[in-house]
Amino acid sequence: YISMNIKTVAAQTFSDSIYSMNGISKKAVEEHMVLYQGYIKKYNEIQEKLAGLTDADYEAANQTYSLIRELKVELTFAYGGYMNHNIYFGHLGGKGGEPTGALMEQIVKDFGSFEAYKKDMKATGIAARGWVWTAWNYLEDRLFNYIGDAQNTFPVWGCLPIVAMDTYEHAYFMDFGSARAKYIDAFFENMNWSVAEGTFKMVKM
Repeated sequence: YISMNIKTVAAQTFSDSIYSMNGISKKAVEEHMVLYQGYIKKYNEIQEKLAGLTDADYEAANQTYSLIRELKVELTFAYGGYMNHNIYFGHLGGKGGEPTGALMEQIVKDFGSFEAYKKDMKATGIAARGWVWTAWNYLEDRLFNYIGDAQNTFPVWGCLPIVAMDTYEHAYFMDFGSARAKYIDAFFENMNWSVAEGTFKMVKM
């Protein structure tokens, strides 16, 4: 028997402004929050189940199917859903525009211009099945827009996510139907770049 130290997570507090965004409706955000709460609930449930594994469960470990495999894989999915949405909702509810300071300078350095960055981000978002992250790659010393096709695709090793854009259908279908490009435009119109700028400051610490 292994005595596991259980760690649970709780919902983050987000700005009330995410419920009064331009183009992304309050109803869509409320429904999205139900999914967010679901990731939290399941993550905490899985932690409890892992803590209750028996010696027989450990001995039955198997890569095709076993209880420990199922729990550990789904743990990463639930945790990814939690963390991705923390970033996503954390920097929404703003007035859009452009970032300033060091983040803007780095975007211009790595993409040529802010408009070029948005063009790349939009195309990446249309190509993605689940998430897009603008992340700082410490090894390459640059910003890059990464695709993640599932909640547990991130982390990309050695990278810090600065911007997270949800491209699952639940993020936009209520407001935009299949017009994902319009949702991406709305995402940028509601960005709070000061939050992303604050995250980027961690890169240089």
